[in-house]
Amino acid sequence: MRIALGNDHAGHALKDHVRGVLERLGHEVIDRGTDSDTPVDFPDITFATCDAVRTGEADRAVLVCGTGAGALMAANKIAGIRCGLGHDVYSAHQAVEHDDANAIAMGAWLIGPAMAGAVVEAFLGATFDNDEDTVRRVAKLHELELRSARELTGAPPGRPVQPLAQSPAVES
Repeated sequence: MRIALGNDHAGHALKDHVRGVLERLGHEVIDRGTDSDTPVDFPDITFATCDAVRTGEADRAVLVCGTGAGALMAANKIAGIRCGLGHDVYSAHQAVEHDDANAIAMGAWLIGPAMAGAVVEAFLGATFDNDEDTVRRVAKLHELELRSARELTGAPPGRPVQPLAQSPAVES
């Protein structure tokens, strides 16, 4: 798989380990993170990383920040991205199996290298259950995106929502 890897300054310490796990598992890494611990804004990194999934350049995204919470919130604001919080193996594979997650966020301050590696393996090794219940629930997640987009743009129900322009501060 092609994996977009993104990290902010707080996730920098865990980045090389996660990259190594991805490469050891045979995945192509598309690096969208920072290479230092100089502060950067996680929403910009998250968008650049998840946009690779949204546009088809990458199959999934792995996000590493301090707690995972900020990246999780930012990722789930991006249309088409379903991001889980990966601080344990069960949640990592369950997010894919039941929620069709295409991104995972983890906190470098909260989990160490061994757990990060196990989380990445579980996330990337999982497949969507694709049964009637999970398909219906993921479709409802998509409808929530559309409903919120209509509300933000003032578009009436049933009408297409125009996509937002990419922020000039974010380079892919």
